[in-house]
Amino acid sequence: MSDSDKNTKCGEIVFNHYSVMLHETVDGLNIKKDGVYVDCTTGGAGHSLEILKRLEKVGGGRLVCIDQDPDALNAASIRLKDYKDNVTFIKGNFGDAPELLKSVGIEKIDGAVADLGVSSFQLDTPERGFSYMHDAPLDMRMSKEGKSAFDVVNGYDERKLSEIITLYGEERFAKRIASFIVEAREKEPIKTTFQLNDIIKAAIPAKNRKDGPHPSKRTFQAIRIEVNGELEVIDKVITGLFPMLNPGGRFSFISFHSLEDRLIKHGFLNFTKGCTCPQDFPVCVCGNKPQAVVLTKKPILPSEKELDENPRSRSAKLRVLEKI
Repeated sequence: MSDSDKNTKCGEIVFNHYSVMLHETVDGLNIKKDGVYVDCTTGGAGHSLEILKRLEKVGGGRLVCIDQDPDALNAASIRLKDYKDNVTFIKGNFGDAPELLKSVGIEKIDGAVADLGVSSFQLDTPERGFSYMHDAPLDMRMSKEGKSAFDVVNGYDERKLSEIITLYGEERFAKRIASFIVEAREKEPIKTTFQLNDIIKAAIPAKNRKDGPHPSKRTFQAIRIEVNGELEVIDKVITGLFPMLNPGGRFSFISFHSLEDRLIKHGFLNFTKGCTCPQDFPVCVCGNKPQAVVLTKKPILPSEKELDENPRSRSAKLRVLEKI
């Protein structure tokens, strides 16, 4: 764990946080003097702290920290207290980043970081209901507001449950798991993570539970993505923030799921397209030119050292875009 990833205490809450690909991600921003940067998913504030350190080295600048989790913002404000004159905290969903930035008078930025994974703090805080490793009320809301995992598990019909577990969890036994959930909730509501965990394990044949990840991992992931609308906001934040990006400005985005990575990849590529005229046109008449270049032909992956220190980084992929 790096120096910038020490525990952060927030009241009685302790953030144990490992910032995934910390230096690679902030390197991707190419920090410059008087630059305005955004940490769209502040979490444990590891990336935020590194950005502020580098701004200090080059002579100053501004950072905006956005997070929908009030606990994350409280902890970040403590962790970043030495830089309070250079940082602004905003509670909100990162999909609304353009509007949130404009609400504090920011029209242009020089870079943005987004770490799309659920934070270690959220996973390791039992009462938040994110983890199948702790018995807790089914919740999984990053914002602590709105629809919860309880509502999804007990309110969605069998077809809808199967669809989200298949799409967001890529779970081969999705139909069987959905069927078992519906059968179980007819007897009594499914209120806790351990109740759901037991139902999932019963639905997956024993021989398929011996190898690979925990049997509940994919289903819990799918429900979390559905509860928080995690995939819907990716394209929204890319298309919304790009017009605010100054020339030479960069996006440095980390994904933890193949669907997330695909959305980032294609979202970035949309800005690299040039002429859209039919191939048989002798000359270009559309006038379209590339607006950006992707600096990562292949995504950057965690080092072996990082994987040893933080196994949760294993599925992480970093992609970087620069505006022309």
